[in-house]
Amino acid sequence: MVSNSKEEIKVILTKPFSLGDTDAAYRGPSLLQRILSLFKNMRPGSDLTHFQLPPLFNFPKSQLQCYGESVYCTASDLLGQCNREQNPVDRFTSVVAWCISTTRPTTLLAPYNPILGETHHASRANLNVLLEQVSHHPPVSALHATDEKENIEMTWCQQPSPKFYGTTVEAQVLGKRQLKLLNHRETYEMNCPHLLIRILPVPDVDWVGNVNIRCLETGLVAELTYKSNSFLGLGGSRRLIKGKILNSSSSKVLYEVDGHWDGTVTITDTSNRKVKVIYDANEVISGLQAPIVRDPKSVKPTESALVWSELSEAIMNKEWDKAREAKKSVEENQRKLAREREARGENWIPKHFVVFHSKEGGWECSPIEKWVPSAPIVAL
Repeated sequence: MVSNSKEEIKVILTKPFSLGDTDAAYRGPSLLQRILSLFKNMRPGSDLTHFQLPPLFNFPKSQLQCYGESVYCTASDLLGQCNREQNPVDRFTSVVAWCISTTRPTTLLAPYNPILGETHHASRANLNVLLEQVSHHPPVSALHATDEKENIEMTWCQQPSPKFYGTTVEAQVLGKRQLKLLNHRETYEMNCPHLLIRILPVPDVDWVGNVNIRCLETGLVAELTYKSNSFLGLGGSRRLIKGKILNSSSSKVLYEVDGHWDGTVTITDTSNRKVKVIYDANEVISGLQAPIVRDPKSVKPTESALVWSELSEAIMNKEWDKAREAKKSVEENQRKLAREREARGENWIPKHFVVFHSKEGGWECSPIEKWVPSAPIVAL
């Protein structure tokens, strides 16, 4: 935890999800029984988009921060390596490795649902990242990240869609992720795996589903599948990734992809069967530390770590009555602001993004500014 106080400004920052971290201080007692009591009256297929968890089930962090940390909290510069590779195929395999690195361990505890207009602004080295909650119903988060030194730009527009299926909750993450290597005039588009929360017979959390990565200019494509354990948690390989990299114009498979997103991932050259490690989670997402506040005066009132500071502090201290009041205060203030906008006949307009519906029917977000400025919150 990092707490900075200046003129009654308190910012609470916690360690990002990283490999091997199991902090018991964030775990509520009798978790399985409490989960079962929450979902006992829900029908399979229920939409959980608007479902509110009590603080006992919350991790002390907003979902907006989790999205941002998967980009800027890293122990190595995989993103810069994407730009520095000399040929298109090597750049593409580096993008595949970077995409895998955004898959992070998580827990049965849930981050907070971001409030409308909430922001998160953080930097690591030359990479500056800005997120904004651009819609509340449905929940849509927008991300813009830029690295002026490497001439890299990234935009995400994400909409989680969790549903209850009796013994599991599956959260599909809708929306587009786009990475631009401007020096090479290349644009990469990709999606996100689904988060699977298994309640019975053994509580567990894992990433599952298909991820496709495509370079629009070169026609290179990666088709990856994230796999989990069986229903009983027996057999199979945990956190497995399998797939292939191919040239879409010829349908020729260049590499076979195999490994584990929490371990190592390799590619096998189909022409000579040579194997190369492209990703090692121990090198990239192990031992990550909490960001720090470099400039408290520049922290915006909408910053996630400030908006939820009282709630996060109460959860970390296991002061559950105080946590309930803090969460209630944030939610009631949001309802009040919504009523005031409605009375004035105003619609909410995001500050940092232009939001529109795509031809496919989903949401897309376009950043207003070309470059993200450096942030008062810094990742070590």
